[in-house]
Amino acid sequence: MLDKRKFYIDGAWVEPAAARDLEVTDPSTEEAVAVISIGDQADTDAAVAAAKRAFPAWSATPPAERLAHIERVFEIYKARAKDMAWAISHEMGAPQDMSQEDQVGAGAGHIKNFIRAFKNFEFLRPLGDHAPNSMTAWEPIGVVGLITPWNWPMNQVTLKVIPALLAGNTCVLKPSEIAPLSSMLFAEIIDEAGLPKGVFNLVNGDGVGVGTQLSTHQDVEMISFTGSTRAGIAITKAAADSLKKVALELGGKGANVIFADADDKAVIRGAAHCFYNSGQSCNAPTRMLVERSVYDKAVETAAKVANETGVASAHQPGSHIGPVVSKGQWEKIQDLIQKGIDEGARLVAGGTGLPEGVNRGYFVRPTVFADVSNDMTIAQQEIFGPVLSIIPFDTEEEAIRIANDTPYGLTNYVQTQDGARRNRVARQLRSGMVETNGMSRGAGSAFGGVKMSGRAREGGVMGLEEFMDSKEISGWDRDA
Repeated sequence: MLDKRKFYIDGAWVEPAAARDLEVTDPSTEEAVAVISIGDQADTDAAVAAAKRAFPAWSATPPAERLAHIERVFEIYKARAKDMAWAISHEMGAPQDMSQEDQVGAGAGHIKNFIRAFKNFEFLRPLGDHAPNSMTAWEPIGVVGLITPWNWPMNQVTLKVIPALLAGNTCVLKPSEIAPLSSMLFAEIIDEAGLPKGVFNLVNGDGVGVGTQLSTHQDVEMISFTGSTRAGIAITKAAADSLKKVALELGGKGANVIFADADDKAVIRGAAHCFYNSGQSCNAPTRMLVERSVYDKAVETAAKVANETGVASAHQPGSHIGPVVSKGQWEKIQDLIQKGIDEGARLVAGGTGLPEGVNRGYFVRPTVFADVSNDMTIAQQEIFGPVLSIIPFDTEEEAIRIANDTPYGLTNYVQTQDGARRNRVARQLRSGMVETNGMSRGAGSAFGGVKMSGRAREGGVMGLEEFMDSKEISGWDRDA
């Protein structure tokens, strides 16, 4: 078992102030793979103090120099890809191949996109031709606290740490205590890249402890959090007294609107996307809305996809899905599947219990419910497991109404060959992102939502601006 009972503070690996150990469990085997320490107030204070000391020099560092540091981080990150994939597979259960290509790959993609966006970023911009001596300056915020989840560890760490540092901030990262190993490896990468002391710090802990301590700390100017809506609300309340900036990327309950003229692969693509990462993605299309004339065929196809989706250990290569992250998460999903049955949805694939032939590990059967009404629990609550709810609709207007009838607003999806309808529906869906006909968002586009999905914008130029304050300056001497 790996001994990871240290924190990265002020450019060094240090012993925690108080020893409270927590085992990291491999969800494929239910066995401990590592032990970490849970930080207390003294650890948080030390990390914040280090970041505060480092801020004046780092924020004054020329942008080109900050960029060179991140380019070095990028090269080391790519060189450590296999180590990172191992950590993610063992801490949260992403299958070996998916971990290497998608989990680790997501982090590499974000770093690359931030480097590209930063090279063209204007820190000083004229307001316009109508006001030639009015300028907008984009400046770092200060010490930022970064709280990241377990489901896409490097995706979220790179979406926060990289733009925060490029912008000139210093930071304290609190990764999920469930999946901390990848973030500790990321700290090793930062260390090897030679960033100045105190610019990046890492303290392991839980939300009630270190998470709250960062959220309430007077020397932390911003909190960036990704996780559950419940936790996001708690962080917002905790941060209120210090009036720090709070950026939240929270849950989702995405609708995938499939019209009768959708391409032949639309249902297959949608069901597979729902089950991807064992359903543990906030932007998963978990509600499939299908036009009634093709509804029965869609139900049959989705059930077939579920029945053909392999479930196996994260340690094995292949295209299967792995376990969900923890026993608690597994039990929550089981309860919600049973809730769907009890409320009258028609179970057409999967169901409660472990998959056939499995006797340990937190594995969930890919599950499909048909004849779901949008007021059912499984249609309104984020399940965060491989569970798909299929809902029929008759008209475009009805589809839009059902899709928007949710407290969430992260990602929605539209499948139709009618370009005008595709554009029209996309504009009417209340969400921060809409993907159509299987086309992914462009590299460097912002990720984020509305309503109870939070209103952060992560990635690309908007992701850099998220970690800056704007300053309006009048009377600027453009000849100086």
